[in-house]
Amino acid sequence: MPGTFESHTSRPADGYEPDGFDEAFEPGGQPRAHYADLIAALETEDLGQLGDRVTQLMVEMGVHFGEGTGSTFRIDPIPRLIEASEWHALDRGLVQRMRALVAFVADVYGDREIVTAGRVPARAIESADDFEPWMTGVRMPASGFLAGLDLVRDSDGILRVLEDNTRTPSGLTYVIAAREALDRHLAAPAPPGDGRLDPLPAIELLGSALHRAAPEGVEEPNVVILSDGSDNSAWYEHQRVASALGIPLVAPSELRVRSGRLHADLGDGGSQPVDVVYRRTNVDRLRDAKGATTWLADLLLDPVRRGVLTVVNPFGSGVADDKLVHAYVEDMVRFYLHEEPLLESVPTYDLGEPDVLAEVLPRIDELVVKPRSGLGGEGIVVCPHASREDRDQIRRRVVEAPSSWVAQEMVAISTHPTVIQGRLEPRHVDLRPFVIGGGAKAKAAPGALTRVAFGKGSLVVNSAQNGGAKDTWVMG
Repeated sequence: MPGTFESHTSRPADGYEPDGFDEAFEPGGQPRAHYADLIAALETEDLGQLGDRVTQLMVEMGVHFGEGTGSTFRIDPIPRLIEASEWHALDRGLVQRMRALVAFVADVYGDREIVTAGRVPARAIESADDFEPWMTGVRMPASGFLAGLDLVRDSDGILRVLEDNTRTPSGLTYVIAAREALDRHLAAPAPPGDGRLDPLPAIELLGSALHRAAPEGVEEPNVVILSDGSDNSAWYEHQRVASALGIPLVAPSELRVRSGRLHADLGDGGSQPVDVVYRRTNVDRLRDAKGATTWLADLLLDPVRRGVLTVVNPFGSGVADDKLVHAYVEDMVRFYLHEEPLLESVPTYDLGEPDVLAEVLPRIDELVVKPRSGLGGEGIVVCPHASREDRDQIRRRVVEAPSSWVAQEMVAISTHPTVIQGRLEPRHVDLRPFVIGGGAKAKAAPGALTRVAFGKGSLVVNSAQNGGAKDTWVMG
């Protein structure tokens, strides 16, 4: 646990100097209107002690992230505030985007109408790490999806989608834990208007979606959460969701296939058939790197293909969050929904297109280059901040294998006041809202997780790389 810092008698914003767009402060240093009451309330707080109290509560609640016993999930005690008007617009855009992504996944394993129409190249699909040919022709109920979309605010103040996460996004319960911590320890007034959205009902939305994802003809499905246990970085989340929904939390060793149906062994020695599996395992592929079937395929694929089992998120759904496919999501909205996108993507370039590669290479020093298969910020080169040697190396690697990389426009990611050694300092943040379901009943979960990079100047907010989170006060 961090040590307690001495009280500061200065105002919390003294010496606060963001470089670029700041969520809480205007360029002149005045708090934005919707932050004014919060900033004023912080003047009576010892920020170091506030941070210690929040950290201690996370320890007591067992909120952790990481393999094995993990480490305590780090919550910064200064919440992010999102105005009602912005959230309502964001809500509509999130739902629209998710409906298009789910339609795309179904199309990928169906008729591939979007490829025939020339809107997405077949190579973008078939070369994606998470494309699963064995899922071709398998029904994918729209309710069987949970997505966590990563949005960043640029210097123009607009939130844009940086990445789509449709495989195994985590963070839903960390939103709730962050709210519980600040409600207990931050003495701040309720925001103006209708107050904050309560994130807790998101768990109920997830439970309803899991039940609606049942195979055809199953009215009262048996649902289980499949987890690696404490070896999984989000083990805390698995336990909390299972407890809140009253759903069995099972390990791979507790599942069996009998007569073509999946069964779960119960603690009393009995078993029950399983209709829906909410998969939260580290293994998410049907084949390993050598092309052999994984234990996941051996256990679940046959019941899925028979139509007697639904897996959430479906096998192969990761094709929708492939970093190259991201370049085509706005076209998906237009193609499947016949609507203009309400949310913009951060401009992303398909370097496998020779014309695009020719345009990008002369200005690659201005861009962010990402490996298609990278996770947790690994392998990303932020060229404007990289050394000349690193920029030259990434240029060579792109030329050698352009289809293995994507390029994105550089985003001057916004900052937010964050407690660093007992005082407020600007740190870069993103926003991860969640969308549950993908059809007509798709809903954005109330609230969102703001992720923060604690390192000065760092743009990587991932928890695995010195990142943490903030409570997010979404105005109702």
